[in-house]
Amino acid sequence: MSLGTLDRSPPPFFKQGPSALSKLLFFSALSLFLMVADTRFSITQPVRSALATAMYPVQWIALQPVRAYSSAAGYFTSLSAANANSEEVRKKLALQSLRAGQVEQLSQENQRLRKLLGLRDQLAAAVTAAEVLYDAADPYTRKVIIDKGMTQGIELGSPVVDESGVLGQVTRVHPLVSEVTLVIDRELAIPVLNVRTGARSVAYGDPSQSGSGLELRFMGSNSDVLQGDLLTTSGVDGLYPPGLPVAKVTRIERRAESAFAKIYCAPQALVQGARHVMVVKPLTGQIPARPLPVPEIKGKKGGAK
Repeated sequence: MSLGTLDRSPPPFFKQGPSALSKLLFFSALSLFLMVADTRFSITQPVRSALATAMYPVQWIALQPVRAYSSAAGYFTSLSAANANSEEVRKKLALQSLRAGQVEQLSQENQRLRKLLGLRDQLAAAVTAAEVLYDAADPYTRKVIIDKGMTQGIELGSPVVDESGVLGQVTRVHPLVSEVTLVIDRELAIPVLNVRTGARSVAYGDPSQSGSGLELRFMGSNSDVLQGDLLTTSGVDGLYPPGLPVAKVTRIERRAESAFAKIYCAPQALVQGARHVMVVKPLTGQIPARPLPVPEIKGKKGGAK
């Protein structure tokens, strides 16, 4: 190879040109100029818009996992909070319902007690307040147990009334409790008076096992009894004070083949669910004793001597 063909240019390392410091100053000044120009004249705004449009799909895809996690966390947090709020509201509603029921029960009980006190003022006989404890165990009778007995002066045969009328009669007395036979029991009979006509009769408990009413027996088919007639105690038996509501006539059956009418009545007292009652002292001690029979005067036998 001849010497004329050799490259005589200096190697790149030894090439002459701007120094590194000059390049740094140049590009720094250019950057500063571009920033000032962009701030003043927004010359790079089209480039930025193009880059933002091109990078938007990449940014959207990159943000999806974060958004999904945030949505799931927010959903479960909201669901848990909603369940907690629902449970709290349910408890509050149950408590308010219980309180409303108690208030309604107390209001009804207060109203019944007021009526019972008013009835006590109307009675001339001595009375004893009592409370029904429970129903008797015998399913074939209509009886209840009250919380008063011999210790409180309860007597056998005493009438028992509530705020609406006659509830029954004391048929068994114990030292601390007493048994009351209700007016709807088939073994109980009460002398009654028809307020409209003044006719007297006897009301008996319904003899059927599921009976919850009374009936007037041995009433003629042509007797003056109408549906809705009020029956009260007549007071002729010496036990019940006169004028206490007993029942109201609900149905009358008159048959041509029978000489008697079947008259059904509904009790005025709360025979199902009575709680507060009054035991009335029987009128037996207040009724004067019957006069002794006058002995017959025998005529003198024989004539005068």
